[in-house]
Amino acid sequence: MAKQSAARTKMLASAAKKAAAERRADKTARLNPQTHAAAELDKYENLDSQWREIGLAASARHALIDDGLFSVSDLRKTSLAALKELDGIGPNAIRILVEEMKKADLSFRK
Repeated sequence: MAKQSAARTKMLASAAKKAAAERRADKTARLNPQTHAAAELDKYENLDSQWREIGLAASARHALIDDGLFSVSDLRKTSLAALKELDGIGPNAIRILVEEMKKADLSFRK
């Protein structure tokens, strides 16, 4: 059987180290949920400024961002019915979003 090249051995060692680091990070996240939760909140903090300004609750802001809607003008891409189906969007969020759409003279997709 042929001997592995030095480059292949180095590549396999690097992949093994990377996989081990990912497993350690996953284990740490599972054992320390507060750190994981803080990382999740940081993910949304940079994206939800416009939603925060109009007074949406955190669950509604997260639902909109997860659906790829980052501003009021992005709401034109979706219908009101589809928006109501998002987990985290309640009647108060719908009311606020409809008011903002009217202020901006925009309409939902049919």
